[in-house]
Amino acid sequence: MTESPRSIVQRVPLVIEYEVVFTRDVFDPSSTVLVDVLSAREPDRRHRVVIVLDGGVAAAWPALIPAIENYGRHHAQRIEIASIWTVPGGEAAKEAGVFDDIVNRLAALQIDRHSFVVAIGGGAVLDVAGYAAAIVHRGVRLVRIPTTVLAQNDAGVGVKNGINAFGAKNFLGTFAAPFAVIDDSTFLTTLDPRDRAAGMAEAVKVAAIRDPVFFDWLVEHAAALAAFDIPAVERMIRRCAELHLAHIAGGGDPFETGNARPLDFGHWSAHKLEILTSHELRHGEAVAIGMTLDARYSVETGLLDEDSFATFVGLLEQLRLPTWHPALLDPALLGGLDEFRQHLGGELTLTMLAGVGNGVDCRDVQTAIVARSIAWMQQRSSRA
Repeated sequence: MTESPRSIVQRVPLVIEYEVVFTRDVFDPSSTVLVDVLSAREPDRRHRVVIVLDGGVAAAWPALIPAIENYGRHHAQRIEIASIWTVPGGEAAKEAGVFDDIVNRLAALQIDRHSFVVAIGGGAVLDVAGYAAAIVHRGVRLVRIPTTVLAQNDAGVGVKNGINAFGAKNFLGTFAAPFAVIDDSTFLTTLDPRDRAAGMAEAVKVAAIRDPVFFDWLVEHAAALAAFDIPAVERMIRRCAELHLAHIAGGGDPFETGNARPLDFGHWSAHKLEILTSHELRHGEAVAIGMTLDARYSVETGLLDEDSFATFVGLLEQLRLPTWHPALLDPALLGGLDEFRQHLGGELTLTMLAGVGNGVDCRDVQTAIVARSIAWMQQRSSRA
């Protein structure tokens, strides 16, 4: 008898498919977008749904919950809305207590794996609801309805979720693709000016590292975007989402098992700045500052020319995004490099700019040059 091999190598081809729908007025009873998404795989089934709603969105749009309830009644032959409840918006959502509450409610409602969690809100609410959906029954179907620019063009269309823990951002979480994503631009009209601007940082990010044509479009339409012209904002969101999805599908590392994270350009310091400012800075604002720092580092190391840097920073400021914060001077900021190294898996690899649309990996980050870049930014800020 032939001796059996000592191991078996298991290979499972994995295909992930989910739809990202761009629409307006998703909860208008005449719209079938949501019910069509829920019924895509099982059109003859009546689907059970729970709604996890961002409390900030509910406060800004008092008629929303009645509109959702009315939508459920109108489409009662196709869906059953078992429950609607609100959770805190912003980073307050990403705490263990909120997560525990969602899990407890899903258990009490006897939600099964073929039911749906529909998460409506900004990126933080999508993160905590997505984490809960991913671990209950090892995966309940999740439909995201992002309500901010940042969530619609970036956080809401990806495959990550998580909550903050042990003083670190996104310390707990999983990679889990949504069942579908619905980007409804009507929600954007409820945003305050800071949140409108903050979300555009991610569009600048992905254009700067991936798409010089899109970057030029952002520069050309900066005034319209700053004025929050909805057709321009919709186009920006769609292109940003396309680039994000293309990276997930074609980047070769959708679950981030490697050390390079090009879509995290500017994020090592952004995550730390959020913690250091007790989240007074919006995520997008922190990313804008973090990108400015890394773009300046690129100049200081000879990767990026001064004219391209000036155009890059000028675009951020045209979009009313910050490029400086005193928290950059906190000695604890550089600790963000080590925290980001852990986040990446042990080896620090940052994305820097070798030109507009040309992000490159940098594995030898010099803290002295980081400090010099911060000093340059402080001096520039003092002249403003």
